Amino acid sequence: MLFLNEKDILEAVTMVDVIDAIDEAYKIYEEQQFNMPVRTQVKETENTLILMPCITDNVIGTKLVTSFPRNTDHPTLHGLIILNCSETGEMKALLDGSFLTGFRTGAIGGSAIRHLAAKGATKLAIIGTGVQGFYQAIAACAERSITDIYLYNRSIEKLEGFKESLTEWVGDKIQLHTTNSVEDAIEHAEIIITATTSSEPVLPDKKYLLENKLVIGIGSFQPDQREFPKALYEVTDKILIDTDDAIEESGDIKIPLDHGWITKDSVQSMSSYLPTKSDNGHKGVIFKSTGMALFDVVVADLIYQRAIEKEIGSRLQ
Repeated sequence: MLFLNEKDILEAVTMVDVIDAIDEAYKIYEEQQFNMPVRTQVKETENTLILMPCITDNVIGTKLVTSFPRNTDHPTLHGLIILNCSETGEMKALLDGSFLTGFRTGAIGGSAIRHLAAKGATKLAIIGTGVQGFYQAIAACAERSITDIYLYNRSIEKLEGFKESLTEWVGDKIQLHTTNSVEDAIEHAEIIITATTSSEPVLPDKKYLLENKLVIGIGSFQPDQREFPKALYEVTDKILIDTDDAIEESGDIKIPLDHGWITKDSVQSMSSYLPTKSDNGHKGVIFKSTGMALFDVVVADLIYQRAIEKEIGSRLQ
């Protein structure tokens, strides 16, 4: 059995490789060539243990992940991914699920930017500079020629470390701006990414700051979590989700539906949009992700195959 840690994964694949894998997962999702039950969530107060299994034609995979939203000195998410052989059922690989989750979630945002952002978009805002916000920024820079990234985090002291780490990845030619408010962060941005676990909207309820932008919601994955204000839905004519489960799982979709701010007809899965997409553009686009085990399995299998080819990883007896 092969064990792949963060270093191994980064030697095996690039962010663009993983974004390509996300697009491939959308094809599998649309063609229904998989077996994926609704994720099992075991909650203790606000902390959650999540079990995410999935079977495709080529691989069996399961992700175990914990979400501890109040963590301050540790990441919010910790995980492990197990890959099994689809022919014999034997375990063939263990992967660092914490890193893979962050990296593939960044790639989900990167795929949204690849297909939904204006070709000439250069200015990005990241709201929430934790692990998820970090990989969202990396993925955005992989898909567009970003020149400016505006950063906001409720814990200001974390921004400098975030900026130093991000510069190591994307270089020093991209301007990283520390902002004192969300309004300042999003004012000039063409792409806005929220990556928080907030139960209240983190974006301002002001139409003029939200119109004509691509807004990507990554953080909220529970019905009582919500990052988007009502005003955003009033200036948007396209709402896309990465999985149909997001309708019930995320407060950013469920709450607007419950209140009648949007209708189910106005919400479309990314997998059904991609085959018919045009480059005509929209006045504003929302992309909401809650993730799914299919992403993990497809990405993990790609990493495993590349690791075998490059002789990367540690063999466990």
